[in-house]
This record gives sequence, C-alpha cells and structure tokens, in this order.
Amino acid sequence: MSDLKQILESAKKLTLEVGKFIRTESKNFKKSDIEHKGFNDLVSYVDKQAEEKLVEGCRKILPEAGFITEEGTASTRKDEYNWIIDPLDGTTNFTHGLPVFAISLALMQHDKIVLGIIYEINKDECFYATKGGKAFCNDEQIHISEVKELGQSLIATGFPYYDFGLMSRYLDILNSFMQSTHGLRRLGSAAVDLAYTACGRFEGFFEYNLKPWDVAAGIIIVQEAGGTVTDFKGGENFLFGGEIVAAGHTHKDVLQVIANHWYVES
Repeated sequence: MSDLKQILESAKKLTLEVGKFIRTESKNFKKSDIEHKGFNDLVSYVDKQAEEKLVEGCRKILPEAGFITEEGTASTRKDEYNWIIDPLDGTTNFTHGLPVFAISLALMQHDKIVLGIIYEINKDECFYATKGGKAFCNDEQIHISEVKELGQSLIATGFPYYDFGLMSRYLDILNSFMQSTHGLRRLGSAAVDLAYTACGRFEGFFEYNLKPWDVAAGIIIVQEAGGTVTDFKGGENFLFGGEIVAAGHTHKDVLQVIANHWYVES
C-alpha cells in the first residue's frame, strides 16, 4: 500500500470535491426528488451520485481496495483493504433543508479502521485521522473534552427510525441522561455526532441500529483525539455490531447509564 499520509491527502481532496457537489445540489433540491429505500429510510439522486464520485475517486487512490457502501455502488469486499463510504450521512436532514449532514469516508485494513474523514459540508469542517497520527479539523489538532463529570456533560444520541422493539428501554436511558447531564442532542447524523465528540463539543455519543458506514470514519477520529469507543457492553463489536458508545473521560459513566436500562428483563 502507498504511504497512508499520501492516501489521506488524496482522500481529503476527493471528499472536499464531492462535498462541493452536495452543497451545490442542496440549493436546488426538491422534496419531489426524495426516494424511499424503506420505512423512514430516505435516499436521493444526490446520495447516489455522490457515492459514485467517491467510489470512482477511491479506486484511483487505492486500486487494490474493496468497498462497503451505503447505496451499493460498489459492494465487492477485498481481503486486506476496504473503503467504507457514506456519501451523505444525514439524508433526512438534507432532504428537509436542515443544515446538518456530512460525508463519511474510512479505510479499513483487515478489521481495523486506519483512516477516517468526516466532512461536515455546511460548516465547511473537515475532520480526519489516521492510525497513530492524531486527529484534526481543518488542519488544527483536536482533542476530546476535558470534562470529567457526567453532570457537566452534553451527550449526543440518535433516535430509532425503523426498529422500535427496544423503544421503552431507550426512553428510560434518555430519561436518565436528561436528569443527570447538561442535556441531550439529536442532530440526525452519527458521523457529525462522532466528529463533534472528537473535538470536545459533545462529551459523549451513543446510538444503536447503526451501520458500519455511519460510524467507521468517526471511530478512528474519536480514538485519535483521545477518546474511547466501545459497544454497549464495553466491548469491541462497535463497527459491525450496530451499537456504539464514544466518549472521553465520561465513557464509563455513559456506559453505566446505558447498562442500567438496556440489559434488563422485558
């Protein structure tokens, strides 16, 4: 494989170019352009065309890599390297004109993420990290929040939009956080939530029913910013396991609040 720093620079340039396309299209997008993949699962021509551009560019950057993509533009996985792509994380926000959405692009080597880029298009903020190379936003190094107390924390989450079987437990968790933190925020983009956790705007983030393309880039950015990423049990099944907890000094406390309500008898 080529030097990881060179791959990062090429991938950042590609991401910014595709972000410019999405920004331009957002000005003329109509709700009649919305398509439905499933219940509350929206997609548009912007998602599809953005993914095509990202896949084409990534093939040039690292020809030997396979792909895991949200919209299925490329779905051939390779043994060693795979790009994990969400061309527009926050599609529902995008289609409703809410300015919180991002590109999430990650490179996985075997089963470990070694490169991640999250480009929040509306604020023109590019978060990125490589394994062992620290984390940055627009070329400035970022760090997790210094806050150590849950009571002084702002926590991000996402609401289930298609699988409501565990809703009562989830609402109990939200209730606990509402009473023990500065508040909860639901931005509608897991990638942005993770980026904001990495740079200290949030003290923590948790969600379930997630896909690998939602979290892959954010995982390494949080880790390289000094944070901890686990599944709800505190384990390592957070990329493909559908659940994630990412936080700084409050990670153990966030996990405990979740455990108090998640692992109970129905």
